[in-house]
Amino acid sequence: MAIFLDTGNIEEIKKYHEMGIIRGVTTNPTILVKDGVKGGMKGVQKRSIEIANLIDPLPLSVEVTSNHTQTMLDQAIEFSKWAENINVKITIHGPNGELDNLMVAHELETKHNVRINMTAMMSVQQCFLAAMAGVTYVSIFGGRVNNMGYDSRQEISKLRNLLDDFQLKSKIIVGSTREILNVVEWLHAGAHIVTCAPKLIEGMIVHPYSKETVQMFLKDGAKFEDSK
Repeated sequence: MAIFLDTGNIEEIKKYHEMGIIRGVTTNPTILVKDGVKGGMKGVQKRSIEIANLIDPLPLSVEVTSNHTQTMLDQAIEFSKWAENINVKITIHGPNGELDNLMVAHELETKHNVRINMTAMMSVQQCFLAAMAGVTYVSIFGGRVNNMGYDSRQEISKLRNLLDDFQLKSKIIVGSTREILNVVEWLHAGAHIVTCAPKLIEGMIVHPYSKETVQMFLKDGAKFEDSK
């Protein structure tokens, strides 16, 4: 699946989707606020439906805004009705380590047919348990894993081996992408998907030597025009 665009900006999504290089979009409340979504939950709904329709049938992740058990269930079911290609982000546990989130995710996947992207995970064991609970995506924050002094590539490789060994269906999403180098390294280590902000994708495309070469080609090409 490769690259999910990490943004709520419609113009950026349209630009990279038209290039044919993204395989989905991820958002969260922080991203949506940064990208100017206003009007509370109605604003989130409007933007989410707009993105989902734009990229259909590619998946869009939308995150719940509460850690209250019933509210997570209600929001996830509601969000999933906005469009068929929406999946719902739920964090691995609550802000103080509350343990209801895996139960919520399991119930949504098995009883309500809601695809879950379990997020904010920093370790293989968290992701493994989320996969055992049956979630569609397990999101590990590779950049933050590196910041904690671990090699995120090794963690991703261990996780992929576990999923394969136990024949678990979950796909690995690696987020918190800080460097262009992360993208290929993480995919090579076994990630199914890496999330990228628009600026990172631009950096993957534009190379200073490519710019120099293109400028040379155009400069020399102009000489043929001048000689007509």
